[in-house]
Amino acid sequence: MRIFVTGSTGFIGTAVVRELIDAGHQVLGLARSDAGAKSLVAAGANVKVHRGSLEDLESLRSGAAAADGVIHTAFIHDFNNYGPAAEADRRAIETLGDALAGSDRPLVVTSGTLLVQPKGALATEEDASNPNLPRKSEEVALALAARGVRASVLRLSPSVHGKGDHGFVPRLISIAREKGVSAYIGDGRNRWPAVHRLDAARLYRLMLEKGSGGASYHGVADEGIPTREIAEAIGRGLNLPVVSKSSEEAADHFGWIARFFGIDGPASSALTRQRLGWPPVQPGLIADLNAAHYFEHAADAVALHV
Repeated sequence: MRIFVTGSTGFIGTAVVRELIDAGHQVLGLARSDAGAKSLVAAGANVKVHRGSLEDLESLRSGAAAADGVIHTAFIHDFNNYGPAAEADRRAIETLGDALAGSDRPLVVTSGTLLVQPKGALATEEDASNPNLPRKSEEVALALAARGVRASVLRLSPSVHGKGDHGFVPRLISIAREKGVSAYIGDGRNRWPAVHRLDAARLYRLMLEKGSGGASYHGVADEGIPTREIAEAIGRGLNLPVVSKSSEEAADHFGWIARFFGIDGPASSALTRQRLGWPPVQPGLIADLNAAHYFEHAADAVALHV
């Protein structure tokens, strides 16, 4: 199959491209820059460059029209302007779906597990999106499924980890370096799901090949790691003390990510594993944090999957 991949040069997208190539697919990768195009060319003969961006709807339309299926991983990770970013994502998904309508070609759309369920409840694939935190990507995908598009939703864990991560965990590491302590909020018992990028990439492929239209799947390997354990692993890696911050202190210590780091949001992938035959095989988040690569540098950008 020839698969159009948005976000093909990103942390997750590059793993998806490699997974597809290794499985015998051809890839048409969206690239918005010369550097991105160059990295796609370097990926091999089965990868072709398609220039464009999320805001260039015509480039999305033509890319999808030329493909046997679409994997949409791109998102504008600007949480200070989340509303416009979510709206851009909605328009992009609608455009991709319009190009696939009536063909039963697969479209895999990305969302997140965080806050699908109220605080502390285990989120499952059968849970609808939380009405207090509507996910436009999911709403659009479900609507497309009724129009002859085999659209499905991959809800990723808020932490997708592995070498090259520039998301949530590197930001926590950067804060710990800056503040001189590795911190958690309250008693640190609130839980965070996580998945390795290579396991997530395999799940994207399985959904493309075997996923059902209108279904949601969960990219979750660790159902819920207590945030205190994450802080302790960072403390070990940086040789820093590990401390608790109260809810009142958290905003000053962590900045805007405090409102996410304090969430108790466990999630299950039991149905995904059963329906698609997807056992995660890569190291879990704590094992990954115990490896040296996470402490070689800490990135400023944050890609958080909500």
